[in-house]
Amino acid sequence: MAQESGQVSREEWVSFPGGELEGKRPKALCPACRQALAREAAGPTRPTRPLCFQCYRADLDRLRAIAAAGNLDTGSEARFQFQLPLEPINQPRLHALKAARSDARAASVQGIGVYIDKRRRAQIAARHALQTIAEGFRTRRISAAERAAMMADAIHAAELQLPEAWLPFVMSR
Repeated sequence: MAQESGQVSREEWVSFPGGELEGKRPKALCPACRQALAREAAGPTRPTRPLCFQCYRADLDRLRAIAAAGNLDTGSEARFQFQLPLEPINQPRLHALKAARSDARAASVQGIGVYIDKRRRAQIAARHALQTIAEGFRTRRISAAERAAMMADAIHAAELQLPEAWLPFVMSR
């Protein structure tokens, strides 16, 4: 077996500092070892380092988290429904949420928010105008070719009048 700096190269076992103990090579690294590995990778050579205890603990925590995820019952009642439909509602929390939402709405219409809301409403109005035009073409007794040509003209007129950034919000092809 070939060895480099006290490390077994073919096996997954690496030595702890001091060389007395060995452990499996961790799949998770501590932040210090992650930075050291990044520095070594940038250099021309990549010497092997002993396994630090924090990496060993991080790997144990990772394995425990994987085991806990494997034991999680995703089909349990508690996972999908923690409150039955006819149970009383937490009124203080509901009022707090409503107050927070009204504060957020009030803040969103201050400053630049006014213009964002006006732009959104204008885009919706333009989309509804095109839908009304299309519905008018459908109600008339016009051939499909004429209807398509008239709708293309309406879309072209909208393209000329509306900003290009609005087009995906107003119409789709």
